[in-house]
Amino acid sequence: MTNRHWSLGHRLPAFFASPLFGDRRRFGLEIQEHDPDWVEWQTFIPEFYQQTQKQGLGKIVNDAGYEILHQVDMNGKNVLEVGPGSLPHRRYWNGIPAHYGVLDNKQKFIDQSLQVLAHESIPATSHLSTSSVLPLEDASVDLIISFYTLEHLYPLNEYANEFKRILRPGGQLVGAIPCDGGLAWGAGRFLTSRRYIHKHSSVNPDKIICWEHPNFAEDILQVLECHFEAVRIQFWPLRLPLIDFNLVATFICQKSDGSRL
Repeated sequence: MTNRHWSLGHRLPAFFASPLFGDRRRFGLEIQEHDPDWVEWQTFIPEFYQQTQKQGLGKIVNDAGYEILHQVDMNGKNVLEVGPGSLPHRRYWNGIPAHYGVLDNKQKFIDQSLQVLAHESIPATSHLSTSSVLPLEDASVDLIISFYTLEHLYPLNEYANEFKRILRPGGQLVGAIPCDGGLAWGAGRFLTSRRYIHKHSSVNPDKIICWEHPNFAEDILQVLECHFEAVRIQFWPLRLPLIDFNLVATFICQKSDGSRL
């Protein structure tokens, strides 16, 4: 299948690419749970995300992705969100779901989302899982939501197969991803989050970047278009369909009525 979303950034010579996208040749893409940098990273993550993703420029970038929900009818739907956090996109909802399932590999994030859903009296269930095999039945979900999560899931193709399995025919997968692997995202990371990691921790970002973001944007979009029908792919802030010059890609993908489970 031809890759329609090719990007230059991560294809630069290693001397330039490694500081922007991690030293993938040296450290690989699979998390090493007992690595000292990874262990320290687990304790550093809350501070990192609070300071770089939940305020300032990071929040503006994230919110740009959430706006795709204005284009999705959630009313009366059976929804599953993968990686829900505290449901920061709640104000962008178009309609109220009949049921909201949340799936994450950390209980604290599940608890945050359940608290929001309980406050709004939306029926909810939770699934704690670290596996690509999802604990849901075939064709049991109308809508899967995933914001800034697909870049973390490895190997992504296995998760995509599961998303297709649990979606009903005509069901949709909606969300956003960073334009990682592109020039703009790499430069932004170098000037912001990479500097923050260096200043406030002893973590090696060349290693952590590889393990946190094993999937580049072009790879994610190609996997999605291989498994689903692309209803809408949009980019921000330039709107032009070029990963290298944007920071966020949003998507609405659909399981066709003829897809096999």
